[in-house]
Amino acid sequence: MGDALRIGIVGAGHIGGTAAKLFVGAGHQVTVSNSRGPESLASLVASLGPKARAAIPPEAIRFGDVVLLAVPWRRKEELPAADLFTGKIAIDAMNAYSAVGRVEDLGEGTSSEEVAKRMPKARLVKAFNTMGWKTLETGSRPKGEDRLAIFLAGDDREAKSVVAKLIEEIGFAAIDTGSLREGGRRQQPGSPIYGRPLTAPQARDILR
Repeated sequence: MGDALRIGIVGAGHIGGTAAKLFVGAGHQVTVSNSRGPESLASLVASLGPKARAAIPPEAIRFGDVVLLAVPWRRKEELPAADLFTGKIAIDAMNAYSAVGRVEDLGEGTSSEEVAKRMPKARLVKAFNTMGWKTLETGSRPKGEDRLAIFLAGDDREAKSVVAKLIEEIGFAAIDTGSLREGGRRQQPGSPIYGRPLTAPQARDILR
C-alpha cells in the first residue's frame, strides 16, 4: 500500500462519521455507507470534500484497502457477505451491547472473535471502540504532544501496523493491547481503559 489508503466505512453514525472526517484530513480517500442509502449521506460527504463519496455497504467494502465497521453490535448479522471481506483489513469498532444497552455475556470469548467468525478471511483488528465520539472529534493532537491513546488488538501483525499508522496519522497514540482474545478483552466495556480519555503514558501504566 502507498501512503494514501482507500478506506471503506460501514456505519456513518457518530464514530463512523467522525473517523471519516479524520481520515480525509490525513489525506486518505473514504467511501462512507449506512443502512439508509447514499442519499442520506449527502451532507456528510459534502462536508468532507472531494476525497469522500457515499455508497451502499458492499461498494464501500470493495473500495477499501481498510474497512471500518462502525455499526451497532446488535446489527452485525446485517453486515454484507463474508466473501467481500477476504483479504481486507477490517477495523472492528463495535462493542457487544444489546438493544437495551446491556453488555452481552460472551463467556470466554470476545466481541471481535464473534465478528471474526462471520468474516474468517478478513484481517481483523479491534480499534476505535473504547473512545467516545466527542473525544475522537476533539482529541487529535500534533506529533510530539502527549497524545490520547487509541487501542488496537489483533492477531495479524502487518494489519495492526497499518491500523497503528492510521491512528498516528489522525493525531492519536496507537497502543497495542495484544491478541484478538487477550487484547480484545482488555478493550471491552467495563475494562479500566474503556471510555476514559487517557494519554499514552497513562494507558501504558494501566495496561501494566
